[in-house]
Amino acid sequence: MAPKVLVSDKLSETAVQIFRDNGIDVDFLPTLGKEPEKLLELIHNYDGLAIRSATKVTEKILARADNLKVIGRAGIGVDNVDITAASKKGVIVMNTPYGNMITTAEHAIAMMFAVARQIPEASASTHSGKWEKSLFMGVELTGKTLGVIGAGNIGGIVCERAVGLKMKVIAYDPFLSDERATKLGVTKVDLDELLRRADFITLHVPLTDKTRNILSRENLEKTKKGVRIINCARGGLVDEQAVADLLKSGHIAGAAFDVFAQEPAKENPLFGLPNVVVTPHLGASTTEAQENVALQVAQQMSNYLNTGAVENALNMPSVTAEEAKVMGPWLKLAEHLGAFIGQMTDEPIEAINILYDGKVASMNLDALGCAAIAGVMKASNPEVNLVSAPIQAAERGVQVSRTTQAKSGVFDAFIKLTVVTEKRERSIAGTVFSDGKPRFIQIKGINIDAEIGEHMLYTTNKDVPGIIGTLGRTMGENGVNIANFTLGRTEPGKDAIALLYVDEPVSPEVIQILKETGLFQNVSPLAFAVA
Repeated sequence: MAPKVLVSDKLSETAVQIFRDNGIDVDFLPTLGKEPEKLLELIHNYDGLAIRSATKVTEKILARADNLKVIGRAGIGVDNVDITAASKKGVIVMNTPYGNMITTAEHAIAMMFAVARQIPEASASTHSGKWEKSLFMGVELTGKTLGVIGAGNIGGIVCERAVGLKMKVIAYDPFLSDERATKLGVTKVDLDELLRRADFITLHVPLTDKTRNILSRENLEKTKKGVRIINCARGGLVDEQAVADLLKSGHIAGAAFDVFAQEPAKENPLFGLPNVVVTPHLGASTTEAQENVALQVAQQMSNYLNTGAVENALNMPSVTAEEAKVMGPWLKLAEHLGAFIGQMTDEPIEAINILYDGKVASMNLDALGCAAIAGVMKASNPEVNLVSAPIQAAERGVQVSRTTQAKSGVFDAFIKLTVVTEKRERSIAGTVFSDGKPRFIQIKGINIDAEIGEHMLYTTNKDVPGIIGTLGRTMGENGVNIANFTLGRTEPGKDAIALLYVDEPVSPEVIQILKETGLFQNVSPLAFAVA
């Protein structure tokens, strides 16, 4: 019997035909996504579900999806899919992360032109019968300095377009290598230098704990007078009230926003201010982009249902069913190793080196490598998955290498991950015990045996008396329960580390208390997806 797919949102007829051409039985019901109760009744009939943003794939829907094998989202955002519930159900969730890059980048460039020349206000004025030529004095882009925060897929396209406009482009991106920067024709800078130098600032980063409010009031006040701000990335990256205040004071000359902290944006401090261009999250809204993502998701789902090939999956590596039984814990370990170093690194990464020792060296190293790279990259971009991570690493000029060797120590197998930056190398090793649980066994060359928890605290210090007492007392006095506590050192009086597995995230206030003791060289909270 042919696989059966339901298309519950508006996809083009061409995309629907792709399913048919691949021998897929497809039902095209483009309004069903807005009728959740009807979808609930029908979902058990289908092997695949193709959606855009209107269909909400909830845990309740998935509980009834007894035959569902794959969900394909035409677009990048999957906020409307309960990925955790899908994973537990064994349903693959795919998206199309690269179909709308050019469209979003072009919108940012268009917004920059609009705010430079006050086009929307000038158009409205002229439509009303006025001729206020002297009122709308603009500025040229040629020769101006564009500061790009985030030079990944979309940001990189913006950089290339801006260089073509004869702008001077500077970029802040911890993962931007020298080689990639040279290829793009941009100059790497730190954030403070970008704020100080840029005439225009455009953002192209995801919303994470590290990027949230990256253009805070404090940082906005560091910008040069007359700067113009463009945000076509994510709401929450910019303090919108601070932008409004600085527009009114004259420090900021203009702003162009396609995304907002609260959407739909019915009210916003930026609305109604002069030389502020606003659009309703149109970054990906072009005919070409919508068609591209629809065609891509149809082909990806067809490939999976017909051959088992997995492309752009958010919750599954490219691993066969047989491999998954053995490799599952090792894949999780590889991701944990990457996540540890990714959270510890805020410098451009030049290389990622992976060593496979013992029996793990004979496993699917492509999948393990993807998991490790994804762990590293997710620290700056949570939307990275096992498929897209190597692509993003390559685009940033990160050199990835792997080495295999026969069993060399007390463990039957282990993985060692080393990340190289211009300033340092960081390494961590781990193994999987007989209980199937991953463990960290070495950090900075120091042997340990650390269980991995969802919330952890990592410290480095000199091996002196009082460290254990200080950590325990500080955690206890601030209501943080320690589930596990691992110590390691090179030799007495030399370098030492501690890794605490705690029941809840350690607050910035507690981190500051530990730093102020003067005992620790580094205090870093860590988080791991252990489910």
